[in-house]
Amino acid sequence: MKAEVQSPTRVRSRLDLGGGTSHLFLIIFLVYFLIPLVWLVLASTKTNAGLFSSFVFWFDKEFNFFTNLKDLFARDNGAFSLWIKNTAIYAVGASVGSAIISALAGYAFAEYRFAGRGLLFGIVLASVFVPATVFAVPLFFLASQTGLTNSLWAVILPAFANPFGVYLMRIYTEQAVPQDLVDAARVDGAGELRIFATIVSRLIAPGFVTVLLFAFVGAWNNYFLPLLVLAKSELYPLTVGLAYWNSLSILPGESQVLYSLVITGSVVAIVPVMIVFLFLQRYWQGGLTLGSVRG
Repeated sequence: MKAEVQSPTRVRSRLDLGGGTSHLFLIIFLVYFLIPLVWLVLASTKTNAGLFSSFVFWFDKEFNFFTNLKDLFARDNGAFSLWIKNTAIYAVGASVGSAIISALAGYAFAEYRFAGRGLLFGIVLASVFVPATVFAVPLFFLASQTGLTNSLWAVILPAFANPFGVYLMRIYTEQAVPQDLVDAARVDGAGELRIFATIVSRLIAPGFVTVLLFAFVGAWNNYFLPLLVLAKSELYPLTVGLAYWNSLSILPGESQVLYSLVITGSVVAIVPVMIVFLFLQRYWQGGLTLGSVRG
């Protein structure tokens, strides 16, 4: 029985159809993810009244963005600027510490053989599937017992434990660091810390930046834990501060309606994250792809 031979034209048409379908789905998902961002940008140009009187996906008659921006930074004696500073401190401290610890732990899991290695890594994998909010209340009690509430460390220290970062760094290290290179450095008399600092750290830099980016975004958007452990408004991050302003608009009998300021503040809050991604995207893409391809 002879196998049916398809003509090049038919094969090409099927490939074109498959590619067109893929592009259609990509466009649909792109539009789906861009809709909230477009709405947010358009809403930041409106007044409180314009938010409810004009079409949601178009500008209002009065372009109020710069007025909203001015009122945003002037509100409560410049509280928004302070919240940006706090968020930057939280995000940078948490992401750098998390990335360093994840890199060290991932390298240890990839390089060394020790008792309980499989069990410990299994616990790390199990922790990846546990929502961060589950740990928020226990972390609050732990912080209150150690006197860390209402301090920067109450938000920064818990972020150092990053199970997904440890998992990613182990997989990446196994693919990016040749064992022969590490063995040669040991033969030359280099210590383990020196090997990691001078050789391994350069090879795993893309993976390190990937973990850094994920940790930075997670810390920048962290809301529940800061809400529990921080009671002073001068220590609030952007998420808690904007939620506080939003609550003023919905309290019974409250005359202050700050929807336009909250929306404008949300637009400003995403700008630093976008800048970080634009500057580090090539490392981020390399970290995602190289660790998944076995050399």
